[in-house]
Amino acid sequence: MTNQNTPQIYKSQLAKINDTYMPQIETQLRGNGIHMTEYQRTVVINAISSINEMLVKEALGIGDIDQSNITQTLMNVAALQLNAAATPREVYFIKRNQKNKDGNKIQVIEMGIEGDGNDAILSRFGRNVKTVHRHWEVRKNDDFTYPGYAGLEVTPPTWSPKGEGEVIRVVYPIEYNDGQVEYFISEREDVKYNLLAHMYNNLMWDNKKVEKKAKIKEFADTHSLDEILNNEEMQNLGNISPAWKEPQSREAMIIRKMRNRIVKKIPKDFSNAYVQSIVESVEDDFAARQYSRKEAEVIEEIKENANQEILDPEPMSEIISPDNVTEDSVIQDTSFEETEVTADTEEADPYA
Repeated sequence: MTNQNTPQIYKSQLAKINDTYMPQIETQLRGNGIHMTEYQRTVVINAISSINEMLVKEALGIGDIDQSNITQTLMNVAALQLNAAATPREVYFIKRNQKNKDGNKIQVIEMGIEGDGNDAILSRFGRNVKTVHRHWEVRKNDDFTYPGYAGLEVTPPTWSPKGEGEVIRVVYPIEYNDGQVEYFISEREDVKYNLLAHMYNNLMWDNKKVEKKAKIKEFADTHSLDEILNNEEMQNLGNISPAWKEPQSREAMIIRKMRNRIVKKIPKDFSNAYVQSIVESVEDDFAARQYSRKEAEVIEEIKENANQEILDPEPMSEIISPDNVTEDSVIQDTSFEETEVTADTEEADPYA
């Protein structure tokens, strides 16, 4: 009997949670000039279900999480219209410990935007973007030609998939309202910059960080992304996380980085300042929000010292995190060492 009744109890609990938060979210969104649509209601319900499922695995309930944090997270989901129940998933959630302004330990939820979530944001807010076509994942043994340009005339790239070899580039065909189609391309080697940012950040509190960073830079100047990941000394020096180097997650990580490097650079227009502020403060690398100003300076050092030809440095707004958090979103937070990851995919890696 217990097993038969459990689903009904679970649904009742979720219904109560929805009834608790939905009116607050709708009221606060309206105060920010956003009138909640039925789809926004749907994504909030899906987010509540996803968060609740994650917390149940930890023997926790939503009541155990800081309430202002929960409300803000759900407002962010609604404003960006990200669906936790979409396939592929657009947004994910993790739980971590944090100290509040009084120094007391609290538990909070953080959201991260997955690859398809960034595509969804681009589709909704991309400047004059009509259609974000499905991206191409070009493999090593595929036949591929780059686009050509003659004045304003564009010769489209060609791609003949053969399904062999690792993915060496990602191509996004973006169609604009005037009918023009642009092809944005990110190469596998571009991701080396993200990996180095990850490795340097892991050395933040290492007493031998100067010596180790020098060794990493010297090796990176003459070796490829995959050579760095395959090198045992580099793995140890840079404390490279399993999500980067393990076979089951490595390719997914690299592909996601290539996708993010493209999508986040395409200009966007936000009709609402509140939505814009959320996009600027939320990124798929949740640990980037832990950076202090001092840590941000170290990431800037990567830009200054990196081999210009190989690492393709970007503006500061592209630098702060491996996945391009803006400088304004970097906040003081002393709880970095207390981060608790509970997501059960490779996205849970703090530097994913």
